[in-house]
Amino acid sequence: MFSSIILPIIIFAVLGILAGVLLTVASKVFHVETDERIQEITDTLPGANCGACGFAGCADYAAAVVEKGAATNLCRPGGTDAAKKVSAIMGTEAGEVTPEVAVVHCRGNCDAVKQKYDYDGTQTCAAAKRFYGGTKSCSYGCLGFGDCMNVCDENAIEIVNGVAEVTGVCLGCGKCAKTCPQALISLKPITKHIDVKCSSKDTGKNTKLSCSNGCIGCKICEKKCPNDAIHVNDFHASIDYDKCTGCGECFKACPVKAITNCEDLA
Repeated sequence: MFSSIILPIIIFAVLGILAGVLLTVASKVFHVETDERIQEITDTLPGANCGACGFAGCADYAAAVVEKGAATNLCRPGGTDAAKKVSAIMGTEAGEVTPEVAVVHCRGNCDAVKQKYDYDGTQTCAAAKRFYGGTKSCSYGCLGFGDCMNVCDENAIEIVNGVAEVTGVCLGCGKCAKTCPQALISLKPITKHIDVKCSSKDTGKNTKLSCSNGCIGCKICEKKCPNDAIHVNDFHASIDYDKCTGCGECFKACPVKAITNCEDLA
């Protein structure tokens, strides 16, 4: 009776000790030295894990900086401040970071477009797009279900009258741009304030039939721009922000007000 109780206990104890020894030996044999700077850089970054730097997340970016020599100024949400801290850890020169913000290239709100049908499926833009391009008369415009709003950690974007708008402090992480199934959102330098708020690739006639706020591709803006910064391709205008000086000539000339000046909207 005694041996039937004690013997199993002794066996389990010996096995436990043996397992502990093996784990200790394995931890020593397979131990990989980790550069402390990786954790320091990770702690310095804002922790958005947005992927705007081109890496899987903040920790992955930190490892790339230390182990692969990635640039220290790739963190958009962290901006110049984060770049300086990362560079200080690495002992390198800090590069400047131009802050960027998201812009939604659509003004197809509930007053400008018509509803093609009532949709009672999954209330997301990605799902609605699968049904004939969405519920609105313009198949290129904002679907209005807020997929972009739901991924924004800063609550910087919301749905206003059926269209996504950047209304808060945007850090330029780009999550909304990656999420939008219509590819309506892009990032621009925060210092630039002229935006084309349309993405329709229909002819001017068809665009006006779909949305009263749409770009008709008339090229007046292109002719008025003194810096060759705006061009009409696929029947809609787009701005080259590297050339745009913010003079506002395109904004003033647009006959349908598809170009906006966010300084005037502030």
